[in-house]
Amino acid sequence: MRLNELSPGKGAKKVGKRLGRGHSAGQGKTSGRGQKGQHARSGGYHKVGFEGGQMPLQRRLPKVGFNSRMARLTAELRLHELEIPTAEVVDIDVLKAANLVPAFVTKVKVIKSGKIEKAVSLKGIAVTKGAREAIEKAGGTIQD
Repeated sequence: MRLNELSPGKGAKKVGKRLGRGHSAGQGKTSGRGQKGQHARSGGYHKVGFEGGQMPLQRRLPKVGFNSRMARLTAELRLHELEIPTAEVVDIDVLKAANLVPAFVTKVKVIKSGKIEKAVSLKGIAVTKGAREAIEKAGGTIQD
C-alpha cells in the first residue's frame, strides 16, 4: 500500500445537498432555511453563546478560580543561586541587591534545585526540608 492508493472508506464522504436548484430537487426556493428571519438571511446569525438577549449561561454562572494576591509578594530561590551573593549573612535585602529576587518581594523561600558547595548563613528566609538538609550538609546555617 502506498500513499497515493489511500482513499476514504465507502460511504465515509457524502455528497452535499445541492441547495436552491428547484422544487423537484427537494431543497428549492428557500433552500431549507424556512421563511423570513435571521436564519434566512445571508450572513445573518448570532455569536456563540448568544441566547436571544437572555443573560448567557457563561455570564449567569459564578466566576471560578483564585488568584492569590500574596503570590506577587513571594519568590522562590534555587540552591545554586545562594552562592552568588558575597555577604556573610544572606537576607532578603542582600538578595534584592544581587537582583536574585524582584524589589517588591516580602517573602523568599529556598527550594532544593541544583547543588550548593559554599557554606552560607541565611537569615529571615524560608527553606524547604530538602534545601535545609543540603545547606546544612554544605556547612551553612539557617536563622529564622
